[in-house]
Amino acid sequence: MKRNLNDLFAFVTVAREGSFTRAAAQLGVTQPALSQAITGLENRMQIRLLTRTTRSVSPTAAGERLLNAIGNRFDEIEAELDMLSELRDKPAGTVRITCGPSVLKETLFPKLTPLLREYPDIHVEFDANHGFRDIVADRFDAGVRMGDTIDKDMIAVPIGPQLRMAAVASPDYFSRFPIPQTPHELTQHQCINQRQIKSGGLYVWDFDQDGGDLNVRVSGQLTFNTSDHIVDAALAGFGVAFLPEEEFGDHIAAGRLIRVLEPWCQPFPGYYLYYPSRKQPSPAFSLVMEALRVR
Repeated sequence: MKRNLNDLFAFVTVAREGSFTRAAAQLGVTQPALSQAITGLENRMQIRLLTRTTRSVSPTAAGERLLNAIGNRFDEIEAELDMLSELRDKPAGTVRITCGPSVLKETLFPKLTPLLREYPDIHVEFDANHGFRDIVADRFDAGVRMGDTIDKDMIAVPIGPQLRMAAVASPDYFSRFPIPQTPHELTQHQCINQRQIKSGGLYVWDFDQDGGDLNVRVSGQLTFNTSDHIVDAALAGFGVAFLPEEEFGDHIAAGRLIRVLEPWCQPFPGYYLYYPSRKQPSPAFSLVMEALRVR
């Protein structure tokens, strides 16, 4: 029985993406052509590999077995092809990074701009979101998170300075409510809550002073799962917001937001680029990592 490696790679992509639409976009083919390739593969093998519904696509038991058997093989081939760029005059390849929108704008893109101009054959794909992606399962080369949230089995490289949280509200809000002197007083204020994407729970505001931790559960009219909207709500006078100070940009310096409780906001580990310890970095990835590393 003749097997087409392109069809097998197409199957792996669809199974991992859980969608013909996303897989077709990733492979650069039309959805009907991709569906036809998978159907042809199933017909030749005389077994159903994917279960299709109107909302999702998932591997059958046979498909899961095939995915586990060959998926990593394609990963190894791609990694080896990336490593061959060492033999070129200039490294080449694609580096996929998942990160938050703010750190992408403020840190990653500015640091990588000179590198990308010097090495036009290096391509970087950013996945900007507020959730935590599984970089192994989702086949990212690396992720960016705050240092105290990274799993111990990952290699972590610092890419930015220590951070501090900031509690802020607009001048209009503080014209109507007294400025809090301690975190406990926030329970008497309108606060803008943040819904955590991974756990689904509300973020508990963490303060510390002189080594003592203090957690405060706040309440208010508005809850968001994105920091940009929290900033907008604070500017509009809907209450006190609590985010890493960089999220507020120049609003504090310009007086559009008033910072409070600053002594209770001590520095903590900043952003790190992290990747699996078993991963052999390609030349392109190594250049990206060195461009981002804090010296």
